[in-house]
Amino acid sequence: MFEQLGLIGCGLMGGSFALALKRAGLVKRVVGYSKSPSTTERARLMGVIDVEAPSALLAVSGADIVLIAVPVAATEATLKAIRHLITPQMLIMDVGSTKRDVVDAARRVLREQVGTFVPAHPVAGKELSGVEHADPDLYTGKQVILTPIERTLTANLQKAAATWQALGCNVVRMSPESHDAAFAAVSHLPHLIAFALMNTITGQPNGRDFLSLAGPGFRDFTRIAASDSKMWRDVMLANREELLAQADLFRRTLQALELMIESGNGEALEGLIHQASQTRANWRMTSNKPSH
Repeated sequence: MFEQLGLIGCGLMGGSFALALKRAGLVKRVVGYSKSPSTTERARLMGVIDVEAPSALLAVSGADIVLIAVPVAATEATLKAIRHLITPQMLIMDVGSTKRDVVDAARRVLREQVGTFVPAHPVAGKELSGVEHADPDLYTGKQVILTPIERTLTANLQKAAATWQALGCNVVRMSPESHDAAFAAVSHLPHLIAFALMNTITGQPNGRDFLSLAGPGFRDFTRIAASDSKMWRDVMLANREELLAQADLFRRTLQALELMIESGNGEALEGLIHQASQTRANWRMTSNKPSH
């Protein structure tokens, strides 16, 4: 059990982590800080945190576990704000969906203390952000990717894995580079496509009328387009190289399908559709786990 969680960022991800830790009996006290004082106050009134901290630094004071749940672009500034109170006994984690930029920031800022930091990406979330949507079940049954570096303390890595597992998560380990390549393909590109599709339709004169006719398939396909714009701006810019590489591959595949349609090559078109259909039908979310 942890004595105190220092929570920096009392939104959906951070708030859900605090609630889950509390429900599991893994923490005695939660001290929270958010850039917006109203968010921190709301978190306290909801029982997400027990004490409001006036700064990120004071949220860390006395903590034995720290969760940084801020936009990835704010990670470096947050680490700078708390580094003076970091001790070797602390377990520090983040929840960012990109990892190379986060790891680079940790190396620059924490230096000799970088071993205390265990980069983490819980593959969970909602389209609706904010502490009011915090949910202790958000992480239950979800994957959490840990991306340790060569200087990560073994004890902290084991403690991080045990903590997420205690919350009902499936924990896997990858390098930061492998993580960003994989999630560019299966997360960041799909969001990019969903954003582009919505803008493509609404940018047409009759786009609103088209949307009124859309059915459940369109709703499911575009669900992620309702995601937080600032967060996804940061994610896409942070992982731009891998994302652009995946976008290029997608563009080529789309063009190949377009050529088949244009030329009337129904047999080849059906073949590629069948290939995609079979792959999707046989796919299971837990069937392919990243290697340790």
